[in-house]
Amino acid sequence: MSCVHVVVPAGLDDPSRPSGGNHYDRRVCDGLRARGWTVREHPVAGGWPHPSAADRDALSLLLSRIPDGARVLVDGLIASADTGPVSEQGERLRFVVLVHLPLGAGLTADPSAYASESTVLAAARAVVTTSRWTRQVLVSDYPLDPATVHVAAPGVDPAPGATGTPQGGELLCVAAVVPHKGHDLLLAALSDVRDRPWRLTCVGALDLAPGHVDALRRQAARSGIADRVTFLGPRTGADLQRAYAGSDVLVSASRGETFGMVVTEALAHGLPVIATEVGGLAEALGRTAHGVLPGLLVPPDDSAALARSLRSWLSDDGVRRALRLAAGERRSTLTDWSTTAEQVARVLARVA
Repeated sequence: MSCVHVVVPAGLDDPSRPSGGNHYDRRVCDGLRARGWTVREHPVAGGWPHPSAADRDALSLLLSRIPDGARVLVDGLIASADTGPVSEQGERLRFVVLVHLPLGAGLTADPSAYASESTVLAAARAVVTTSRWTRQVLVSDYPLDPATVHVAAPGVDPAPGATGTPQGGELLCVAAVVPHKGHDLLLAALSDVRDRPWRLTCVGALDLAPGHVDALRRQAARSGIADRVTFLGPRTGADLQRAYAGSDVLVSASRGETFGMVVTEALAHGLPVIATEVGGLAEALGRTAHGVLPGLLVPPDDSAALARSLRSWLSDDGVRRALRLAAGERRSTLTDWSTTAEQVARVLARVA
């Protein structure tokens, strides 16, 4: 029987802190078990990806207790921030690093993290990324053999179609309320379409950057749209599904995404997407079999362009019909989580 040790950040299943990375890790672990793998999960507490010395010592102790020659799949939030434990045990253990977001290059490049991340990734037997975009960043910017860097894109569960409204005015944003997610850009764009009927529901953690949340509330008030914007906080499970089901379109003004699982979740409900063209978002959005975008892509950090796309959606019945049709077609081609687990399993099997 195949066995893998999986090292993940503590709080993987905490409903108060949902994240795409945590959800991905959980679904991969469950999917590997469904394929007959023995999966031994090792949650690691700490301030990853900015660990203290005590955090690193705890990781080193955990890894020392894993048998020689074992396969170890380690989340990149932990591995990429490591300055010792993973790279030092690379000969004894067969590491595969799961990179959701490169720390030293790409969207949130931190030059101080590049050297340690390069060392860790080079010491791994293989690297799994969650998008083609992320793989390209790693292959281009890091001293890695391209043959060792693989893609296992997130899957998505089938979902009932959203009911929607005739005017298309129920807008949904699913993202932690932090600066790089671009809520400020979205509010600025919406202030330019105050003459159209719309309501915005924001689903996502409010406690990660409380000062930023306060600033957004003030921005909405100054723009005269505060009564049309609701910050719900985090939602998971049935509550999140209800948010999708009652919406007309998903909107993302993010300044950076390696993939954008909320995009495929929206498409699973048949929702079109209006999003910034950054990172892997366009990859997640995809196209229909006939090459049609199931949404609208706009340049990043451009609230005026976002406002124009929102006005087009809100004002033109033909645009809404075409995008809803394309979203319905794209819905039928989405990848499920069993495919993701199979792709990860193939990588793990190769490091035997």
